[in-house]
This record gives sequence, C-alpha cells and structure tokens, in this order.
Amino acid sequence: MSESSAEAVVDAASVALASAAAAGGGWRRATGIAGAAIGVVAAGAAAGVAIERLTVGRGMRQKARLALDSTGPYGSLRGTPGKAYADDGTELYYEVDDVDPEAVPPLSPRRRRLFGRKAPAPVTVVFSHGYCLSQDSWHFQRAALRGVVRTVHWDQRSHGRSGRGARQVQDGVAVDIEQLGRDLKAVIDAAVPQGPIVLVGHSMGGMTVMALADQFPELIRDRVVAVALVGTSSGRLGEVNFGLPVAGVNAVRRVLPGVLKVLGQRADLVEKGRRATADLFAGIIKRYSFASRDVDPAVVRFAERMIEGTPIDVVAEYYPAFDNHDKTAALAHFADKPVLVLAGVGDMVTPSEHSEAIASLLPEAELVLVPDAGHLVMLEHPEVVTDRLADLLTRAGAVPAGATVGGYGSSTAQPG
Repeated sequence: MSESSAEAVVDAASVALASAAAAGGGWRRATGIAGAAIGVVAAGAAAGVAIERLTVGRGMRQKARLALDSTGPYGSLRGTPGKAYADDGTELYYEVDDVDPEAVPPLSPRRRRLFGRKAPAPVTVVFSHGYCLSQDSWHFQRAALRGVVRTVHWDQRSHGRSGRGARQVQDGVAVDIEQLGRDLKAVIDAAVPQGPIVLVGHSMGGMTVMALADQFPELIRDRVVAVALVGTSSGRLGEVNFGLPVAGVNAVRRVLPGVLKVLGQRADLVEKGRRATADLFAGIIKRYSFASRDVDPAVVRFAERMIEGTPIDVVAEYYPAFDNHDKTAALAHFADKPVLVLAGVGDMVTPSEHSEAIASLLPEAELVLVPDAGHLVMLEHPEVVTDRLADLLTRAGAVPAGATVGGYGSSTAQPG
C-alpha cells in the first residue's frame, strides 16, 4: 500500500467512525467499520488490510477457521489453577506448572541439551502476557519449560479467565499500568510467596513488570534473580506510527479516544460488527502480529482467537494506559540482574527501537533482535525465544552453566 493510499484509508476510517459516534441512527450501518477499526486497536495497530484475503472465497475462509479451531493444539496446556485478588477486589486467575521429579518423563535430547538436568533449582518463572492476549500466548515456552522449572502463568485483569476489573466496572475508571503492577504483586503473593523469581513479560506484560519494579523495588532487590522483556517499551508509545504515514496516524489519534469511549458503551453492536468483518479483522491481526510470510496458519488463527476474545469495552478501557506509560526510571531496578531484552525487527506495534532503548539503559543486558519477526515473536519464532530464555535461566543459576544452546550471538538472533 502506497503512502497516499494508506493515508486515504486511515482518513476515511476516521471520518466514518466519527460520524458513527455522533449519529445514533447510523450505528448499525457503521458497526462493520467500527468493529474493524477496533480490531486494529486490539491488534495494537492503526490500519491495514491483508490483500491475500481478497483472493479467497468467504465460505472457504470460514471453513478454514472452523477446521483450525477444531484441530489447533495451541493454548491447550493447563496447570494447577489458582486465584489472587487485586487491591480493588478483582479476581485474577493463574495456573502453576509445578515440577514433580517422580512424574517427569525422560527429557528428549533437545530438552536435555537446553536445560541440562531433570531437577532444576527452586526458581519460579512468572509469565505476564500482552494486551488483548492471555496466558496461552506463551504456549511454546510453557511446553518447553514444563517439568523443568516451576512456572506461573496468569491472565491480566479483564483478559482470559480473570475477572473484569472491579474499578473499571464499578467506577468507570480506565486501567493504568501502575494497577497492572499491583495486580502482578498480588499474583506473586498468592502463587510464589517465597523463593527466587524470574519475571518474563511480553508487550503490556513487560510494562507490568516495570510497574512492579517501580512500586515494589524491595521485591526486585530481594527475590527477583532475572528478567526478560519481550517486544515491549518503557515509554514514548505515543510516537509509534504503526508503519503508516504520520498524517494518517495523527488523524486516527484525534478521533480515537472519543470514539473508543462511545464504542465501549455500545459493546453489543460493536461485537456484532467485529463478527461481520471477521475476514478483515483476521488480515489486520496477521499484518500487525507477524512479519514472516510462512507462519503456520494454525498459529495465526490461535492469535486471532485470543484477540477476538477481548471484549470491546476492555479494549477501550485499556487504551489510555499506553500513551501515559513511562517507566524508564524503573529500569534502574534491574541494573544488577541478568536481563534479556528481545524484539522482532519487523514489530510495528512496539518497534525494536524501543527494546534497543531499554538495553541502552541496561548495559549488561543481552539484546536479541530477531529478523523476520513481528510483535508476537514468541509465537512466530518460538525456538529463538525459548533458547534465549533457557540461557537467561542459566545466567540466573536456575540450571547448570554451559547447558544452553549457543549460536545466536549477543545482539542479533538468527532463527534456526
């Protein structure tokens, strides 16, 4: 798409959305456009269309989605369930994958090579997911670590199996990143009351980890032994252009906050619009989630399902948090820890320059830039992410030194 045509698409969508928000009678006609635009926001983007969708019949696409939904294995891993409660009473759902040496089957040569031994050190790895996703977004890493080290996977408030944010429902308060940091603390208190911790966060989950450090520095100092920040940012997200012309992005930003507020109040209509525009929605998700041309269709559909499962009012109440996010100063709390900073070079949601900026403030951190990878790098190139996490566990003392796979270098990963 050329710069002029992309700008035209953005401007047209902005005008249509603004008109829909202003005229109640035009809601039903505009919900298709509105739903598509909110799907863009849910994917962390501002506009875009997957052209290949136009060359395949709608019926065939619907059959393909149903087939992928029925056979896709991704997101099927489950652990021991638990509940934590945030400071406003929100119920936060988590699962624990414990290590039972007696029940662990013999490790495959690859896993033996990655992690070195059957009995890991008593470290718990806590995974935090991104915006409009769920704990299942870590499917591949969870599978690789299962039986090797204790892990905790949780759903952020209003996502996945967690409850709707209490303050958001009762008081109409938008979510802020500080609240997410406190939510993570509640999960740690419930699921990991003692022992060393490795924190892993993707996108909004990385921001959550930074907010935890900002508000609970003593926890970082005393118990956190390593940190992984994947496809995330410490601030200045208002400058991201999502691969679009600046004028087009500015047009969307002028109308989007008000439109989102109105759409959040008409969630039933917008959800119908999202379903009616499923093909466009799927194309947008693929464009802004992945950079490779040959991503497994089952993985793409898996990402679609997670994002589609996020209600429009949740999308709306989270949106303001990102422009206000600035946790650059909090990075100092990680300065003496082993840190992995990893991003896809083709990430248009949290561009890799943001990861480079984080790494520049943490000189001892390992910076890994993955070519041909987009925002959902842990699904697109799971082997790279898993290998680097394994190396981080080694550096943190969770597994023996020299047990991890090498060959990716310290600054630029070459996917195998």
